[in-house]
Amino acid sequence: MNARLLAATGAFSVPLTAPIEGGSGSTGDRHALAVDTDNCVLYELYRAFPGSNTWVADSGAIFDLKSNALRPATWTSADAAGLPIMPGLVTYEEVASGEIKHAIRFTVPQTRRAFVWPGRHYASTLTGEQYPRMGERFRLKATYDVSTYPAEVRVILRAMQKYGIILADNGSAWFISGKPDPRWNNDNLSTLGRLLGENFEAVDATVLQVDPNSGEARQSSVAVSVSPSSATVRVSGSRQFAATVTGAAGGVSWSVNDIAGGNALVGTIDSTGLYLAPAVVPSPSTVTVRATSTASATTSGAAIVTLIPRPTISSVSPSPVSVGNFTLTVNGAGYVPGSTISFDGASLPTTYVSANVLTGTGNAASPKASVPVVVTTPDISVSNTLYVEVVQSAPVSISVSPLAATVKVKATQSFTATVQGSTNTAVVWKVNGIVGGEATVGTISTAGIYKAPNSVPKAAVTVSATSAADPTKSASASITVTRR
Repeated sequence: MNARLLAATGAFSVPLTAPIEGGSGSTGDRHALAVDTDNCVLYELYRAFPGSNTWVADSGAIFDLKSNALRPATWTSADAAGLPIMPGLVTYEEVASGEIKHAIRFTVPQTRRAFVWPGRHYASTLTGEQYPRMGERFRLKATYDVSTYPAEVRVILRAMQKYGIILADNGSAWFISGKPDPRWNNDNLSTLGRLLGENFEAVDATVLQVDPNSGEARQSSVAVSVSPSSATVRVSGSRQFAATVTGAAGGVSWSVNDIAGGNALVGTIDSTGLYLAPAVVPSPSTVTVRATSTASATTSGAAIVTLIPRPTISSVSPSPVSVGNFTLTVNGAGYVPGSTISFDGASLPTTYVSANVLTGTGNAASPKASVPVVVTTPDISVSNTLYVEVVQSAPVSISVSPLAATVKVKATQSFTATVQGSTNTAVVWKVNGIVGGEATVGTISTAGIYKAPNSVPKAAVTVSATSAADPTKSASASITVTRR
């Protein structure tokens, strides 16, 4: 299908801002993909170049996502095999979810002049049977140990073991494609380079064919689900998981991060599904508990376990605590919503700020040494005890500087107030007892900047600062206003 004319006439609804494979300066296939989510239509272009108001492309294809129909036999698409590109891409979102539920698109340097379902087209003159056909399905061997790979890569490898990879185009050897995303860890993805062709086996996917002109595939009747599907477990704690298998006889084998039975770093799990968390939170702090059908090695269910430390207190603020009402900030780790601060044996109204911070309000009636502070979480985990002292608050005092000043009419003078005995250092400034002053005696700002009136006042002028923490405490300074 020639996309040059179609793109120009608007048959391909691809935004001119659509990303181009390899970037705007790419000299490769320059695939551009777009999905009309309102109408469920996929548009794909090959060798696509955006113009001022249209695309110019060497070829392209339109796929109705509401239909399983394949393109007519011998028709190509933006890929040589005549298949859609988008459904075979690996996306960050599905990897983050813990499971890819489809086969993955891949390329090889040389292919045969033939295609096999669901492929629709070939792109070669080679006829030797040592070359794979377009649409050929390969599967990563079930015996291949994926446990040594990073977590996100294991998700990709498990999809290769369950759904396989489909030959879609000529290109680099054993090259799979993914949707660009800045969240990918390229160092982790590079470990896929450890895979060898000998780790795969060719499989006959045509046994799944419902109709030669349809992409619909027969589905396995075997399914495994794990309950609960997610859990939060503290270090050295435990959680019971259960697996339900439908469509097959037999039980399941349990693993943690695809390690049979787990290990001391990520936690262990026994044949009954009882998970025992490690003594230290691993990095990353989430692990995957998986139940695999013993009757179908590629069928499994999984649960995500988030590991957290036991609650600990590293510091509290303020320390010491003053007699009277107080707000206590507790810093540490392992806190969850519903955690409670205990102060001297009494539970405080507590606010969960984060996994590392709690705040609580209370009242200390009198001075006391070694008051215990403890955090208790909803799962009845108790933190270490930190001791604070309750002290009598020092009386509030205030001073003003300078104590006296001579200021010309219309001129300004800066005053500073110093508050002691309170963390609240705010003051209220007045001139001759009037908050902020007034025109005949001068004004003063909240920052303590006095401005003299336009003429010398008849009365003496005094500026004062009153403590916001204790309004009974104030200090003052005298001002002489002169004409010159």
